Amino acid sequence: MADIEAQAEAAAARLDEMGPIDYVVLEWPGEQPKGEVAPMIVDLVDRGIIRVLDVAFMGKDENGSVFALEVPDLDDDFAAFLGASSGLLRGEDLEEAAEVLEPGTSAAVMSWENRWAAPVAVALRRSGGQLVASGRIPVQGILAALDATDPTD
Repeated sequence: MADIEAQAEAAAARLDEMGPIDYVVLEWPGEQPKGEVAPMIVDLVDRGIIRVLDVAFMGKDENGSVFALEVPDLDDDFAAFLGASSGLLRGEDLEEAAEVLEPGTSAAVMSWENRWAAPVAVALRRSGGQLVASGRIPVQGILAALDATDPTD
């Protein structure tokens, strides 16, 4: 019993030191992710900027049926993510991610810890504070907002 309690305390201590966790759904045309994305994510991991927690690959055929892609079926660049599974991404998360995919695409669904932000997150928690909202503005949204304010229109 003492061993289980020690493991629980160690896990809680690690959680206290973690940065914010994000998830992303990355989509590619066709049935297989390709390109320079995987090496760039690996570089972020190698530099300690992020820590990949979960990765799942899926596709959506032209009829809208969703299917799983296994890492061995993908480009060699994605082999670095083989076995990345913390349990944070569940089946319902993947179903929700599949809903946003266009037919005839493939996707990577990932969760990662923002290690670069861990010191701020730890200081916030230790001071009694908490993050109560967060969000991202996709580049497409920024471009659309800039286009809407363009005085030449």
